[in-house]
Amino acid sequence: MLQQLFSPSVQHTLDLIGIFVFAISGALLAVRKNFDVFGIAVLAEVTACGGGLFRDLVIGAVPPAAFTDLGYFVTPLLAATLVIFLHPQVERIQAAVNVFDAAGLGLFCVAGTIKAYEYGLGLTASACLGLATAVGGGVLRDVLANEVPSLLRWDRDLYAVPAIVGAALVALCIRYDVLTPFTSGAAVITAFVLRLLAMRYHWRAPRAWHRRSTVREE
Repeated sequence: MLQQLFSPSVQHTLDLIGIFVFAISGALLAVRKNFDVFGIAVLAEVTACGGGLFRDLVIGAVPPAAFTDLGYFVTPLLAATLVIFLHPQVERIQAAVNVFDAAGLGLFCVAGTIKAYEYGLGLTASACLGLATAVGGGVLRDVLANEVPSLLRWDRDLYAVPAIVGAALVALCIRYDVLTPFTSGAAVITAFVLRLLAMRYHWRAPRAWHRRSTVREE
């Protein structure tokens, strides 16, 4: 199905762009945590490939693409190298990195949902794996860096919700047999725009009603 929507070369290029940007975010966090060069490379790899690796293992697409395509392995290392030597400059263009990260989020939630469905999962399970593809690497990144995953924190702009919306739109398109390059692109753009709006206006998910927690708000 993915091959019907995008040519293999286009699909591969988009994947590598998303992987590169996700790897940048992982490497930057490693620098902030004062990791050594090995730690920076590991966090870049995990952030870039963790979600797709989890998806492929769940659906039985083995060996996972991260281990069969050298580009998927080398691209995060290139991003890590860039951050190691130029991290002050990369930090200064963090806004641009966030925009590309939002684009990667939209792309991966859509591609992950479609691939899961191709391997025989139901629509709901496929959408869940689409979400996992988009945010799984970030969760692993935060866990390895000894932080509460960003998508679980109330004080972070919406991240998982745009991916959920994008994955759900793809599932609906599949359900009603209207999945085309146009509709799949619209799902990517919807998730992308929602994430940009969340960053611009600091949209956050609601917390428990009548919350009486004694935990200090950070």
